[in-house]
Amino acid sequence: MIERKVTNTRKDENGRIIDFCNPVEWWSPRNAIEVINDIEESYYLYYVVVNGQKVLIKVINGSVEKFLRTDPDKTTKNYLDDLPVLESTMHK
Repeated sequence: MIERKVTNTRKDENGRIIDFCNPVEWWSPRNAIEVINDIEESYYLYYVVVNGQKVLIKVINGSVEKFLRTDPDKTTKNYLDDLPVLESTMHK
């Protein structure tokens, strides 16, 4: 399976992550719905690098809707919240 490294995010006015980005990659940005679909359909693996270690981004079934977070088996911290945020003016 092809891996995609996420280095940045874009957030909405409420601070919720809406796009997953890597400015040097052709596929960036991908919105959360696209990333959830990519992971669930086994098209791509998405990951972040934390302290030199690859940490996968996983789909979590919440009580209301699905969401994305870093692999809870590797760490209790969700490292997506710590990624640098890109300006919301960038568009596909």
